[in-house]
Amino acid sequence: MIDLVEVSREYQRGTDHVKALDRVSLHVERGRFAALMGPSGSGKSTLLHILAGLDRPSSGRVVVAGRDLGGLSDDQLAKFRSTHVGFVFQFFNLIPVLDARGNVELPLLLTSLSKAQRREQAETALRVVGLAERASHAPNQLSGGEQQRVAIARAIVSDPEIIVADEPTGDLDAANAVEILSLLRELRQDFGKTVVMVTHDQRGAEYVDEIHQLDKGVLLDAHSSASAEGAS
Repeated sequence: MIDLVEVSREYQRGTDHVKALDRVSLHVERGRFAALMGPSGSGKSTLLHILAGLDRPSSGRVVVAGRDLGGLSDDQLAKFRSTHVGFVFQFFNLIPVLDARGNVELPLLLTSLSKAQRREQAETALRVVGLAERASHAPNQLSGGEQQRVAIARAIVSDPEIIVADEPTGDLDAANAVEILSLLRELRQDFGKTVVMVTHDQRGAEYVDEIHQLDKGVLLDAHSSASAEGAS
């Protein structure tokens, strides 16, 4: 599903030359739940953004869902993201004036679906994350954990193959963090989604299939999560 070969990412920050990633090669098979872990500044989010098509590498090859992203124009890359990738972030990024259903519908507004079809898909996604009864609630009427569930419903509403999650539990208390990690694992187990998550949360190791450690832009040896394998 995801193949990165000798990927580097360099940029200028003022007068400083920064090497965010240094010849990283990463393989994630279809239907796996992978975590990218490491200290702050290790390149985790940069790697996530590149494999999701949000950023381009300075060098190397990125193949995701059978597409070589380096050969796509900006417009083609945007279409690829909208079709194949669902995004979940630390901060829920919900629109305050829209209810839960309206927020989940947002990715569908640029499609050819009718209003009724958009509503049906949004309600299906909310059922998947356990919030069917909260569809008409505004974000400020939802708990932090519920808001993140709405954000996950928005990420899956177009049925993407890949879900990328950047610190999805970073703004949640312990109980809600566990619920979100469990939900991401369920999306892998029940719906065959490939999930790649950046996290500092050590609890994440209990829920994922594999962990990839980064340090100073270098990918260290990956290892499988024995507890996750036992639960799968």
